Amino acid sequence: MAKLEIDLPDRIENDIDQMIAQDEFVNWDEAVEKLLTRGVSAYGPAEETDEQAGEDLFTQSVTDQQDPAMSDSPGDDEYGF
Repeated sequence: MAKLEIDLPDRIENDIDQMIAQDEFVNWDEAVEKLLTRGVSAYGPAEETDEQAGEDLFTQSVTDQQDPAMSDSPGDDEYGF
């Protein structure tokens, strides 16, 4: 297991102390390990970049959406007797 020595701003140190006091973490070791894991997983592995240049999550999600009114196939919303 890797050992690190870092200097944290007082604000972050106080935040971690407060999380431990509120029983979110048992101790500093657990807090730092879990917070670092969450941070690293939020960024994901560096080599997994399947986004094209100039494409971001917002434009991709907008591109993936389809307007139901633009659909060529009739749906269940047509009237029938």
